[in-house]
Amino acid sequence: MRVLKNKAIVFVLIFTFGLLRSATAQTVKYSNEFLSIGVGARALAMSGAVVASNENVYAAYWNPANLTHLTFDRSIALMHSEYFAGIAKYEYGAFAAKFNNQSAGAISMVRFAVDDIPNTSELIDGQGNVNYDKVSSFSSADYAFILSYGRLTKIEGLRWGTNFKIIHRKVGDFGKGWGFGLDFGLSYKRNNWSLAFMGRDITTTFNSWSYELDEKMKETFTRTGNTIPVNSTEITLPKFIFAGTYYYAFGKNFGVLGELNMDLTTDGQRNVLISSKAFNLDPHLGLEFDYKKMVFLRTGIGNFQKVSDPIQGTITSFQPTIGIGVVIRQSLSIDYAFTDIGNQSIALYSNVISLHYSFNSKKN
Repeated sequence: MRVLKNKAIVFVLIFTFGLLRSATAQTVKYSNEFLSIGVGARALAMSGAVVASNENVYAAYWNPANLTHLTFDRSIALMHSEYFAGIAKYEYGAFAAKFNNQSAGAISMVRFAVDDIPNTSELIDGQGNVNYDKVSSFSSADYAFILSYGRLTKIEGLRWGTNFKIIHRKVGDFGKGWGFGLDFGLSYKRNNWSLAFMGRDITTTFNSWSYELDEKMKETFTRTGNTIPVNSTEITLPKFIFAGTYYYAFGKNFGVLGELNMDLTTDGQRNVLISSKAFNLDPHLGLEFDYKKMVFLRTGIGNFQKVSDPIQGTITSFQPTIGIGVVIRQSLSIDYAFTDIGNQSIALYSNVISLHYSFNSKKN
């Protein structure tokens, strides 16, 4: 019963956000925010500060320009993580391929969902009778399908890439939304330095929502004082990420990579380190120590927020992350992260595991 209660609470939070889309067309802060969680345990262990340094199949998500760094013909990535004490599940899979020495592409899928949510809209009938046989279950799921392409330019070290995203969001049989958008990335590498730029939803991303509620459910909404949702269009405004990274080697066996990312959002004032109504700046820093490029120790800090403290007044909090990675052989690696999707007071820390496998085509 406690699990059912927790799932019901999470659903209330999710569906409440859905009700905010009741206008004909509107810009919604944190729209499609499930795509901001991040993919790959390496990235999550470094607080998402990998836009410049991620050079494998996961680059399809972080910066498609870096797909041109692929060293094998084909690559596969898989990730699984759970949030809210295992109630919400986040899945990711991707396949990348080199087209030639100048370009590469990838296809990725993201799923963030709460499954087996109890539907109690018909638990109590019009006469006040309780009938548990009327309780059913459904899922609230967000999907993203991403087509990526990266290419070298004629300028040495400079690359560009783009993502085309198809988004599908579904709340049982009650509501569903379809959307699409574009990302664009640049990356420049020289010696041990890398600089990168990533523009997410650069053309703005549109989600068109439609709802199908029967009379019984409409009656339940009215009786409980909730607004009946209507068909609407949701707009996601652009987000820009500026990144820089440097790798320093200690002798023959050890090295350290540091990366700083700065997120600039344009969808209204947020509770971040530098905040205003026009734009917000949210920094996050990642560090990666390696031994022979075979064993990795990672950490990061991010999610800087201003919070109220009863003793110290307003203070700045941040979220630390840690993780490890092991290259089993040149083509196979396993990564682990201990991280969270937000403030630890509302979402417990989670374990994230991801795999990365690469191989060459038979013709080679």
